[in-house]
Amino acid sequence: MQNLIDKIKKAISLSQEAEKHLYSIGKVKSVEKGDILIRQGQAVNKTYFVTTGCLRSFCLDKNGKEHTLQFAIRDWWISDFIAIYNDELATLTVECIKDAELIEFNAIDLENIHSLFPEFEVFQRKNLERHVVSLHKRIINQLQLTAQERYDFFLQQYPDIEQYVPNYHIASYLGITQQSLSRVRAKKTR
Repeated sequence: MQNLIDKIKKAISLSQEAEKHLYSIGKVKSVEKGDILIRQGQAVNKTYFVTTGCLRSFCLDKNGKEHTLQFAIRDWWISDFIAIYNDELATLTVECIKDAELIEFNAIDLENIHSLFPEFEVFQRKNLERHVVSLHKRIINQLQLTAQERYDFFLQQYPDIEQYVPNYHIASYLGITQQSLSRVRAKKTR
């Protein structure tokens, strides 16, 4: 929990009361590789802050093919935000792909923190801005960059992730086949 508190304190001034409140609504949770935190089609009321490990969110298309939307590593948030904010069932599955320590929050408790401690609004707004920029970059990259360029950008964003993420998850995230990923890697090592 201290990891999250430190991250918040870098962005805003945090009162003792606000810090205590965060401790009261956050639950430290250990999850193991393969654990599913959110399953496509279920109701969603949790959001997670990753302190160690790696999670991913993905959806299944009509043919059962997986499409990885996000990897969440240290200091990243993950959930199905569409489901939470639109009060819908999950369109994503969130799974642990490397044993992880998380801080779990009830989404309503986290949302209500703004009325109790208005300084959090700035912190959350900045997080949302970074998230929107990241998503837009991802969409633009998918549309404009070659597979090689997307892979290089991926490695910059997630420098050590290849050690513990299966190739098919990386290929799915990049929007290419595993065979194309192998070719891209082979070109990189030449």
